[in-house]
Amino acid sequence: MNQQFTHQRRCATIVHPELAGLPAALHRQASEIVAQAGETVFRLGAHPQRVLWVVEGEVRLLGRSRGGAEIVLQRARSGFVAEASLELLRYHCDAVAAVPSRLLAFPIEPFRQALRHDEGFRRFWMLGLAREVRLLRARCERLCLRSAADRVVHYIESEGCDGRLELRRTRKAWAAELGLTHETLYRTLAGLRRAKRISAAKSARALVLTLR
Repeated sequence: MNQQFTHQRRCATIVHPELAGLPAALHRQASEIVAQAGETVFRLGAHPQRVLWVVEGEVRLLGRSRGGAEIVLQRARSGFVAEASLELLRYHCDAVAAVPSRLLAFPIEPFRQALRHDEGFRRFWMLGLAREVRLLRARCERLCLRSAADRVVHYIESEGCDGRLELRRTRKAWAAELGLTHETLYRTLAGLRRAKRISAAKSARALVLTLR
């Protein structure tokens, strides 16, 4: 393992402190994947050989409808992606980098062994899965809301803290997550500000939205 990757892996641990829940042995066995926009990370039907963590960028899990239309099953911008593959013999979808992305890859068998024998790591993994279930439920509920304004407010309430959200992604990416066009999102944010339902301010690294 070269010195450059060791430094990048350490930086990933700092940026994503939840990686500290992994056993030291898994950290030592991690390797890096750099994927360009549109590049396939794994393909439908392939045998899973590693567990993937998105450090930066975005990886999408893609399926196909009966008519051949592309279906986005997951958008991972941070954290584990395709967690279910840990117990599968074959991938059930493709994984594609939506933008230039960097991932950490942990060999799957040592990962499974750690879950079987390390109680602290098993608890860490279960808490992570529970958090993902909570986020997915919130997203499903949000997408059922008809009003774009209601979706924006719901997002701030559910994903922010005390009615305050630091948005660290592009508004175009946020619009896709809300199930809106970016034009609709821009109009909605402007309308919410005019109605004094939210305030918006820019920091060095984020758009800060606060419910009023």
